[in-house]
Amino acid sequence: MPELYFDVRWPDGRTQRCYSPSTVVADHLAPGESYDVADFVARSRTALRIASERVRAKFGVACTAAEAQLAEIERIAAGYGSAPGAAVTVERLYSPGGNVPGGSAR
Repeated sequence: MPELYFDVRWPDGRTQRCYSPSTVVADHLAPGESYDVADFVARSRTALRIASERVRAKFGVACTAAEAQLAEIERIAAGYGSAPGAAVTVERLYSPGGNVPGGSAR
């Protein structure tokens, strides 16, 4: 399966490299875009659950790495609560081979 990494910048300026076992995340997050924390979590949840299900369809088991990544995103996001104006910026999407997929999320 083609995996994808996405680097994000949290509202406090901290950066994080995130992992998806599928390029489907490019359909939900766009490089250079900023998302309200809750929206970022919702988009990540949708993308990572789809990615995990794609792994299940191919290999018969869900992707524990996708589940762990989602749990980490949710844990970090919870620290921001409902802070007004708090946004997460997607800095880039890329594959381990360096290819950058096209994405339709805007």
